[in-house]
Amino acid sequence: MNRILIILILIVSTFSNACLTSNIERTDTSQSAINTFDIIIPMAGNSWMLDNGTYSTDDIIAPDGIRNWNTPNRIVRTFFYLEKTGTITMGISAKVNTGVSKIKITFGSKSKVVTIDRNGVYDIVIGEFKIERAGYYYLELEGLEKEGTVYADINDLLLGGVQADEVKYAKDDFYFARRGPSVHLNFEVPAEVDQVKWFYSELTIPQNQDVIGSYFMANGFGEGYFGIQVNSTTERRILFSIWSPYQTDNPNEIPEDYKIQLLKKGNDVYTGEFGNEGSGGQSFKVFNWKTNISYGFLVGAQPTPNGATDYTAYFFDPEINQWHLIAKFRRPKTRTYLKHLYSFLENFIPEQGVIARKGYFENQWVHDGADWHELTTATFTADNTARKGYRLDYSGGSENEKFYLKNCGFTNDQVLIDSRFERTSLGRSPNIDFSRLE
Repeated sequence: MNRILIILILIVSTFSNACLTSNIERTDTSQSAINTFDIIIPMAGNSWMLDNGTYSTDDIIAPDGIRNWNTPNRIVRTFFYLEKTGTITMGISAKVNTGVSKIKITFGSKSKVVTIDRNGVYDIVIGEFKIERAGYYYLELEGLEKEGTVYADINDLLLGGVQADEVKYAKDDFYFARRGPSVHLNFEVPAEVDQVKWFYSELTIPQNQDVIGSYFMANGFGEGYFGIQVNSTTERRILFSIWSPYQTDNPNEIPEDYKIQLLKKGNDVYTGEFGNEGSGGQSFKVFNWKTNISYGFLVGAQPTPNGATDYTAYFFDPEINQWHLIAKFRRPKTRTYLKHLYSFLENFIPEQGVIARKGYFENQWVHDGADWHELTTATFTADNTARKGYRLDYSGGSENEKFYLKNCGFTNDQVLIDSRFERTSLGRSPNIDFSRLE
């Protein structure tokens, strides 16, 4: 889409960077500076807010762009991925309704000050930049002076000199795009295992990777999932959920004979229902799990004579050498053992999608009722946000005898989706006396 630019007064600071070279070093209102922008990147789906140097609640990021931007300590960063090198032109579409505003615009180590002094929405040229490597970049906007109530309303980041398929960014579905890509490890069960009655694994979160909004899901299966969350600065949870066989996002719509039944729960475990991403029974225990400690997860499935299946989850705390019952649920109209075993990592708070996090998923085993069998092969996959190319900050694989998953943060170490990985066999089967579990 071509857009004719109206050049506003540009006050340019000194530029110097080996990788980013601007060709506009002074105020330029000549016809030669008027350019055409081909790429429109919505601020709403690709921006985050820095508040005094820390990413915080994005209350100035509205569905149509940057709005109510009125304090100087709030800096906006807009991220995008460039697949090819070369020279690009950058700009923004912006307006002020009252008076004159000055905004500092930074790309890499280069900055310039833009003065906006007219009503209406204008396409403002920032300059031309030489890109010498593929990867993620961000444009930073900082309010300096304003005569009105806000610095400016910013709608879009504009790019020229680049093809549409050479730029990756969120075009729509901004809620999930800003949450970032969810990533998974899908485990291969040995062919000799006919029925998986128990699934065991271990999970370690490295120091400083316990980002708020993270769900490190250790033991997933066809009808549910079991892992740990970082819910706030003061609360962490162990979460175990089972989907109802009735397909709905509203738990109130589930007929009585399709509802998940709670059979047992552990001490200090909350149980209830969940919705929005399917519906079913949920349980969680508030537990202050720590980084750099390997926790154990055990989930079992047992079909019942009346056409249902019972699922039970236990959590192992190595600091006290004890298994904790989380919950036992009954899923009606289901007769199965554990299938489709997987782990995943997701961020469930959009404001936190700008911060990277990583987890180690370790020592996976299944029990068929007689023996333990080790799982050493997994396929890495990602959700639709990643597959559409809206976010490319994802990776996973094997590392130091462990599998790992990593997402968010606009990192450049992405791994090919559907890649297959193997970890070193540890031969360290779980030492569990099932008869002594709570």
